[in-house]
Amino acid sequence: MNLFSKSTLAILAILTAIPAFAEGPVKVKLATLAPKGSSYTKHLQVMSEAWRKASDGNVQITLFPDGMMGSEADMVRRMRLGQLQASMVTASGLAEIEPAVAGLQSMPKVYRTLEEVDYIGKKMHPMLEKRLEEKGFIVLFWTDTGFIRFFSKEKVVTPDDLRKTKLFSSSTRPEELDIYRSVGCNPVQLEVADVLPGMQNGLISSISFPPSVALAIQLDTVAPNMLDMNWVPLVGAAIINKKTWNAIPAATQARLREAAKAAGEQIKADGRRECQESIEAMKKRGLHVNSLPPEVEAEWDKVLAVAYPKVRGISVPADIYDEIMNDLKEFRATKEGSKK
Repeated sequence: MNLFSKSTLAILAILTAIPAFAEGPVKVKLATLAPKGSSYTKHLQVMSEAWRKASDGNVQITLFPDGMMGSEADMVRRMRLGQLQASMVTASGLAEIEPAVAGLQSMPKVYRTLEEVDYIGKKMHPMLEKRLEEKGFIVLFWTDTGFIRFFSKEKVVTPDDLRKTKLFSSSTRPEELDIYRSVGCNPVQLEVADVLPGMQNGLISSISFPPSVALAIQLDTVAPNMLDMNWVPLVGAAIINKKTWNAIPAATQARLREAAKAAGEQIKADGRRECQESIEAMKKRGLHVNSLPPEVEAEWDKVLAVAYPKVRGISVPADIYDEIMNDLKEFRATKEGSKK
């Protein structure tokens, strides 16, 4: 009896040391708008393999790139319905769950440098992760891919130039319509997947878009002008629904988080680098990069001063908007002080 008891205890000790997947392998469908073959999806594939190995094959990711699961709003809806378990989406998609996330992205010309993007992200991520978790979503990693720029058929430098165009506006962000219209622009709502055909058939003639994605879809072949102005950073995150995450043993979760964090860091590093490299590559095949003289930048700032009251409280919750503006003011004052 004593021998049997000791053997039983030994076996139990071994079994309890192995993370248990009570209901068999956890299958994760992960969707993204990122193009197949891009650095974004390549790093997600590396993460998928790392998850498989870290879980001894018990967590299996199937990747759906190219917007195969619809818009980011569609992806979030599918996650809520259990049709998807995870996605990598931009701040626009995350704002479908938690509006405060919009503060990381939807504030035109507020962020001047990537250092400022990093600073605000570091301050806000813990709060945002808590809010997202309360709504049933776990953040696996945060990332960004540099600044979005304006691409257009005809040369756009001044605000008046932009007003003469048919400007793309995401169909999932209806509040943008009023903001664009308030400064005299002519927005046209489309799905992101319809950007290239929309530009080809004249439905739109200008768009704010990440350079690396513009290169991937050859947007520059139909919109050969780019304004060299940092508009907004393209910020995003990979998220998984809480129900799926909770089906994974805690010990395994820790290893998966490590792999996810590494993927997010690689996506950010490559994305920021590719942002600049993509512009250079498009210049070689004819892209005109139009510079922004100081006096014209002052015109843009004057126009945006009219738009910001609509951004605050509509695109971005008022308290988040105010917090970010105050934090940036303090950060810039500290930077200026360090130079003296």
